[in-house]
Amino acid sequence: MARTATFTAVPGTGGALMGVVGLAAALIAVRQPSPDRWLLVWLAAAALAAIVGVTAIVLKARRAALALDGRTARHFATGLIAPLGAGAAITYALWSAGLYSVMPGVWLLLYGTGVLIGGMFAVRVVRVTGLLFMAFGFAAVLMPQYGNVWLGAGFGALQTIGGIFIARRHGG
Repeated sequence: MARTATFTAVPGTGGALMGVVGLAAALIAVRQPSPDRWLLVWLAAAALAAIVGVTAIVLKARRAALALDGRTARHFATGLIAPLGAGAAITYALWSAGLYSVMPGVWLLLYGTGVLIGGMFAVRVVRVTGLLFMAFGFAAVLMPQYGNVWLGAGFGALQTIGGIFIARRHGG
């Protein structure tokens, strides 16, 4: 019964790989000659990380014979996707206004919110990771001059560490 109430296909190895993408993005983005190029690096990294994450969820679910069309999986996905969709719209608005320095805080806060909400249907470490992403987001809001550092720390280091923890404790 507990198994049906918890989304257990959260990918540890895939999460760690997503973190590697985040670390690479932070290192590449900081060297870009313009804010638009910086944004392009992060958007490409987000797309690649999303592909890695979805693929990893599908593979883990198949290995564990878990259904991805059940109620708990749908709740997890909705909780994660809604804030990400809001983040996409807000990013467009910030880009239109030329407010690049605000983007890191928004991204970390909304991703953290999605992970926290989705994590309500997953193992505890997912919720904790969501809260930590949100803390990094608040730090990025308070220190926008270090936005790229906070992005690397969150989408890179935190994502990698959380992924490794999930892989070791919760089966890949």
